Amino acid sequence: MSETTTEGNGEDDIVTVNFKATESFLEQIDDTWQGRGFNSRSEFIRYTLRDAIEFPTFDRDELIALLEAEGDIREGKTMSADEARERFGTDDE
Repeated sequence: MSETTTEGNGEDDIVTVNFKATESFLEQIDDTWQGRGFNSRSEFIRYTLRDAIEFPTFDRDELIALLEAEGDIREGKTMSADEARERFGTDDE
């Protein structure tokens, strides 16, 4: 578990979180935050984590479904939109 320290005495205390990263990854982080106009590494990391929580891209189940769908496409196990409308009765008319 990470080491934390807390500043303040309210519900939204500022907590310092320490984590380990490789030197090369830290260099990538630094290149990124500086190139995108953030004022500090911490500001960039907070923004990135907040964004990941508010707008998650995919969860594990969604990624598995995408991989399975890709396999179906490669094996020709798909149908056109017209075929799907006919099969499932979702005609727009």
